[in-house]
Amino acid sequence: MLKKLPLIFKVFFFTFFFSTFSYADIIKPNNSIEPYQVVMIQLKGLKKNDEPSKDNGIEQTWQFAHPSNQKNTGPLARFKAMLKGDSYKMLLNHLEHEVLEVQIIDGIATYEVTILDKSKKYYKFKWIVEKLTKEGPLKDCWLTVAVSAPQPLGSSV
Repeated sequence: MLKKLPLIFKVFFFTFFFSTFSYADIIKPNNSIEPYQVVMIQLKGLKKNDEPSKDNGIEQTWQFAHPSNQKNTGPLARFKAMLKGDSYKMLLNHLEHEVLEVQIIDGIATYEVTILDKSKKYYKFKWIVEKLTKEGPLKDCWLTVAVSAPQPLGSSV
């Protein structure tokens, strides 16, 4: 029994060690990620923005921003400031979200996203994801082109 203990400890240690680090990894765009998944990856990151590190969720969201979107909202420091500003701060550390597909036509997917923020207020966004056709490392990846200004829907209480 005592000889098995170190083996059990090693298995537990490596499982814990690697699962902790894989949780912290930023997901990178690839052509196997569908448009709905892109929106969900971004929302899950924003929901837990400061886990496992400060602004990790914003950085995750930035990874799936279309190059034209990054050009208009970047660099990353400016993008972070924009998301922390009055227009989008309700996305950070929100309580829950719901994503409804509106349409997918000709490489453009449109979603209606409803979030419940920390103060128990609902907001609706139009989230547009486009399949990049330009040659390069992101070719055929779905990336967020635009997120509308929030539309307040009222309080949950």
